[in-house]
Amino acid sequence: MRVLIVDDEPLARARLASLLQECGGVDVVGSVGDGEAALAALADVHPDLLLLDINMPGLDGKSLAARLANRSRPVIVFCTAYEAHALHAFDLGAVDYLLKPVRVERLRDALKRVQQRLDSHQREPTGWLHARVHGEPVRMALDDVICLIADEKYVVAHRRADQLLLDDSLRQLEETYPEQLIRLHRNCLVPAHRLVGLKTMDDGRVLARLAGTEFSPEVSRRNLPTLRKLLRMG
Repeated sequence: MRVLIVDDEPLARARLASLLQECGGVDVVGSVGDGEAALAALADVHPDLLLLDINMPGLDGKSLAARLANRSRPVIVFCTAYEAHALHAFDLGAVDYLLKPVRVERLRDALKRVQQRLDSHQREPTGWLHARVHGEPVRMALDDVICLIADEKYVVAHRRADQLLLDDSLRQLEETYPEQLIRLHRNCLVPAHRLVGLKTMDDGRVLARLAGTEFSPEVSRRNLPTLRKLLRMG
């Protein structure tokens, strides 16, 4: 089980990492201090579980959980010093709610519940795209895509390691995966899970911040209100 620890207190993160070493079958793939950093890490480390604090600066634990609510992974277990948020935590789909200081026995119980949830939702890509390599058809997981750019009469799928030409148009892809793909401008789609924020440049242009890459494509004025609404919902 791949675990990402999200807590703004370094000592709390270190304690959780130490406790997880006492639990079998666990791989700590990252440890970050806020929700924005967690979003940026998701596309790189692909955790099965977030051990998530609630009260953090910026994007807090509840807001992050709300943004991830429609995904089967990562599963969320809240780790907090406050009991008051428990009911809302389960409304957000959390598998368990651990009170600090976390005991290793209680952590093991939570990990068992997480594994049961994971077993009931076997990992599958959110979709497949059809591309061509040297003229031969191949398929690629939508989860691996950073962005889709229309270049003259072709659509190019950009991944971290390469770029592939697709058989379908942006419109066809948008219609096929309306929940998974969002439009930045007329020539660009990105997977929804990649969008982690926006940044406004000195010249007034707005660029999209995407998880797992430094590439920041421009957002059109037409699509900007939709993207801002999407980010506020998270």
